[in-house]
Amino acid sequence: MQLSIYQRGLMIVILGVVLLSFDGLLVRLADTDGFTIVFWRGFLMFCVLGLFALNGRRLATLRLRPFASLVSATLLGMISTLFVLAVVNANVANVVVILSTAPLFAAIFSRVFLGERVALRTLVAIALCMLGMWLVFLGEGAAGMLVGNLYALAAALAIGGNLTVLRRYPEIDRIIVIAGGGLLSAAIAWPLATPFALDAPRFGVLAVMGLVQMPLATVLINSATRYLPSTEVALFYLVETALGTLWVWWWLGEEPSASTLAGGVMVITVLVVHAGLGLHRERQRLRLYPGVVGK
Repeated sequence: MQLSIYQRGLMIVILGVVLLSFDGLLVRLADTDGFTIVFWRGFLMFCVLGLFALNGRRLATLRLRPFASLVSATLLGMISTLFVLAVVNANVANVVVILSTAPLFAAIFSRVFLGERVALRTLVAIALCMLGMWLVFLGEGAAGMLVGNLYALAAALAIGGNLTVLRRYPEIDRIIVIAGGGLLSAAIAWPLATPFALDAPRFGVLAVMGLVQMPLATVLINSATRYLPSTEVALFYLVETALGTLWVWWWLGEEPSASTLAGGVMVITVLVVHAGLGLHRERQRLRLYPGVVGK
């Protein structure tokens, strides 16, 4: 049975965000300064994705939207850099909570720049998820992590902006801009990094992050904007709020507060209901137009 466009987008974004949720844990396991982490994961992402980017067909697509591609690559480089600096300067739970504001920014940007109507169910889901994230903000120590919180807020703005750019220009080659974003973040971090002062275990963690986890997660999430509105794609970043906190808790004992757990449960519940409503809407559309199936 063929998947509809919506179902395909849903599967892609869920897989991508689950992979992305290990990001905070891997940053913790790397156990080195933020700029060294940013350099290696950006440089390794550029190396692995650059192999796919360097062919005539992909480079030809770059000439179609050079400015939009540059904007997307710049935003991706900013997201990577800001996220790592946020995790280094704040608890993982704090960072992923603030990143959960990305759907709000994506909705605002999509409305302002694309004139894209935001579905009522998505607005309600965002509001409920923000309430869930407010519960997380009530946890201990949040007030003492201002620098990390500001980095995370800037990353959330960049996520919302990038998803909106990709939604507006679906012809942008995702692999090229992600490789470019990795190179940009590595260039930003290089003057402040100490990339050759790592032992084998730390470098192994960074290799997993830069060669496998981040390239695959980023390609999947950015590709989902071909099938779903940027607001809905950004909404699934909220899954990282619960899972990212959970992985660090299980592996490293960075235990979230009771309010963090309550907020995470609320977020996951809202997302499940939101996805179910989207699938129901898609089934209704297919019943009315049975010949329309995602390619």
